Amino acid sequence: MTDRIKASVRARYASAASRFLDRLPSQGCCASPPRVPGYGADVYEHDETDAVPDEAVLASLGCGNPTAVAELREGETVLDLGSGGGLDVLLSARRVGPTGKAYGLDMTAEMLELARRNQAEAGIENAEFLAGEIEDLPLPDDSVDVIISNCVINLSADKGRVFSEAHRVLRSGGRFAVSDVVARRDFTQAEKEDLAQWAGCMSGALTEDAYRAGLEKAGFDDVEVVVSHDLGPDLFSAIVRARA
Repeated sequence: MTDRIKASVRARYASAASRFLDRLPSQGCCASPPRVPGYGADVYEHDETDAVPDEAVLASLGCGNPTAVAELREGETVLDLGSGGGLDVLLSARRVGPTGKAYGLDMTAEMLELARRNQAEAGIENAEFLAGEIEDLPLPDDSVDVIISNCVINLSADKGRVFSEAHRVLRSGGRFAVSDVVARRDFTQAEKEDLAQWAGCMSGALTEDAYRAGLEKAGFDDVEVVVSHDLGPDLFSAIVRARA
């Protein structure tokens, strides 16, 4: 099941990225037309996205704005789990400045191509996009100050591994600040086996209690789940914060 989920998610995001690489409108997990309330470009202020390419903004498939709550500081190292078209990485790179570094990690070759194209257009040098999976981070222990992510962790079939890996690469006292879809109820086994629902940021979502328990089991402290906006009767978008 894990391999099937991964393949379904990869295919969906490869298709979304290819539309932008081919200059076509995007569709994806949490994808919507620009400035639809609660999704994609709508959750960013215009003044913060003016400095990055339009395609990085329009290709945003997220449900929140983790850079708005991560409290990034000059000189910090940031890692974005599932960086997609690169918007949050490019915004983070600007916030941490030339003495800092922003990494983006994605398992989809098409998304990496789109992100690197957006980085080149933006002229941002202190960012790097890595190929890999969020369950197996290609960075050493204690190498990151802040982990961000935008509507991606819900897509993983092994969230416990994601949390453990995040804790491993964070320095002591490092911050975990992600936007993600959170479930109001436990999904049935049949719903979880529906690959379209899982890849659509639905049936793979954790409940608030499960999210909190997963982070604490991985070693995180000060776990906080704050609702940002409603996504329907079964789901909501939340900012999840914790400290390593």
